[in-house]
Amino acid sequence: MPIAVYVLGLAVFAQGTSEFMLSGLVSGIAADLDVSLSAAGLLTSAFAVGMVVGAPLMALSSRTWPRRRALLLFLAVFVAVHVVGALTPSYEVLLATRFVGALANAGFWAVALTTAVSMVPDRLKGRAAAVVVGGVTIACVVGVPAGAVLGERWGWRSAFWAVAIVSLPAVLAVLRSIPGGRGTDTGAAPVPVRDELRALTGPRLRPVLLTMALVQGATFCTFSYLEPLLTRETGLGAGWVPVSLALFGAGSFAGVTVAGRFADARPVAVVATGMTALALGWAALALAAGRPALALALIPLLGMLAFGTGTALITRVLGLASGAPTLAGAFSTTAFNLGATVGPWAGGLALDAGFGYRAPVWVSALLMVLALLVAATTTAKGRRPRAGERRPSAVHRSADGRL
Repeated sequence: MPIAVYVLGLAVFAQGTSEFMLSGLVSGIAADLDVSLSAAGLLTSAFAVGMVVGAPLMALSSRTWPRRRALLLFLAVFVAVHVVGALTPSYEVLLATRFVGALANAGFWAVALTTAVSMVPDRLKGRAAAVVVGGVTIACVVGVPAGAVLGERWGWRSAFWAVAIVSLPAVLAVLRSIPGGRGTDTGAAPVPVRDELRALTGPRLRPVLLTMALVQGATFCTFSYLEPLLTRETGLGAGWVPVSLALFGAGSFAGVTVAGRFADARPVAVVATGMTALALGWAALALAAGRPALALALIPLLGMLAFGTGTALITRVLGLASGAPTLAGAFSTTAFNLGATVGPWAGGLALDAGFGYRAPVWVSALLMVLALLVAATTTAKGRRPRAGERRPSAVHRSADGRL
């Protein structure tokens, strides 16, 4: 595996810390800026909205740029908005910095995913994607719990300063390790944007992207409100929050690692098994939230299932979107973060409706049921033979792009 792929994972670590660290800081932000918990949770949604909008927009804008220049520019903007966020006393300004930071993060993600898979042969593409996504899971293991500790001891602003500082080594690493050429450096003419969009919006990819959005919506719905769930429903002290986040991150890292090994060979089996287990797992956490030991045991398992399934879905999209070399990573990022937008919003609605701190977890279970229904409906359509045709074999069904 080229060292540059690991460098991209390092940079994603810093950005992933920012994306997820608010799950341990929402109470402090709400108190400091005098807003509700659901409003503080919307900071996560604002970041996700920026990712949804920014992924295709930034990928198109940087389409003809040297990839090293694009990655460095996105990282520089990311650092700057975190400095502003750490200094501002305004919730509105903080909300705006989350959106702009997400635009930069989205651009980086879109270019990084495409760059990583272009550097390796087909048999290693899933593993390359897993290395990049693995930066996020390491952020969950190390960065997010560290942010929670900083927030508890020195206030939430210290976590924003830490993200800006940790991002600086990533800038140097990208500068030294990433080639400076455009695109995939193959010398071939770029695929027209219209052709890429046609490939990405076709019937083979739409259900996979929708499924990815629902799976990530379920993940972020609970993850965004994990801190109040643990401290106000499970009865754990504030010191258990970073421990729980680290457990979730450790499980996530394990899930990404396993998915990177098997997603290339058996993507449909990995996705189907992971989604079924997640639907049951979120329901189990909702039922067990009042029992600390059981809740803590479920958290790493759910992290493993959530990010393992998400990685397999990303690999599936990249594998099916060979006709969209520029925008495949962008659409994967958009679907991923569309779920991250809807999830915290839906969880906040359930909280505001007075359904209790377990409500976001039940919403996660419901979103997984919807994901399973989408997959089942798509599979049923794929199995319906046309008049005069024989039913395709299982091998052909698994290769036609349907879940």
